[in-house]
Amino acid sequence: MTTKLPRIDGVTIAPPTSLVVEWSDGGLDTIDLAGWIATGDDLLAPLRDYAMFATARPGLYGASVVWGDEEGDLVIDAHHLRLLAAEQKPFGSKDAAAWQGEIGLSNNEAADFLGISLSTWNAYKAGAQIPMPIVMVCRAARRDPLLLQAHLRPRRPGRPRRMEGSVR
Repeated sequence: MTTKLPRIDGVTIAPPTSLVVEWSDGGLDTIDLAGWIATGDDLLAPLRDYAMFATARPGLYGASVVWGDEEGDLVIDAHHLRLLAAEQKPFGSKDAAAWQGEIGLSNNEAADFLGISLSTWNAYKAGAQIPMPIVMVCRAARRDPLLLQAHLRPRRPGRPRRMEGSVR
C-alpha cells in the first residue's frame, strides 16, 4: 500500500509558536509547534526566538517547512506536520462515538478502558467537553492496537453468575 506524502503550498506564522499550513490537497491547518520546539533541545533552541521562527517557509517541493538559511538544520517534514495537525484537531462527542464504533467496544467497556464511569462516558458522547488525557488515550488506542489489547478487559454479556454459597 502506497500512501501519498503530504505537500505544503504555503506557510504563514500565527504567533507565538504556530504555523498556518496550506496543503497542496487544499486543506488548511493551524499547528502549534510549542511542544516540538520545547522538546527539541539545543537543535531547535533558535526557534524560541520569534524573529527566527518568523522566517518559516515551505522547503523544497513542499516536503517540509524550513527556517533560517538554506544550509540550516531547522526543518520539520510535511509528514510530521500533518501528524501534529491531526493530533491537535478538536475531539468531540461525534469523534468519541466514532472511536467507540471503530474499536468495537460497548459503553461499559469503553468506560472501563478509559478508567472513567459509565455516566461520564455517556456525558462525553452527549456533548460534554472531553478532557485532553481521554482524547490522547482514544487517539493512541486507534493508532496502536497493542495498547487496547494490553489493557482492555472485555465484559461478558448477561448477568454475573451467582457465587457458590451466596444467599438469594
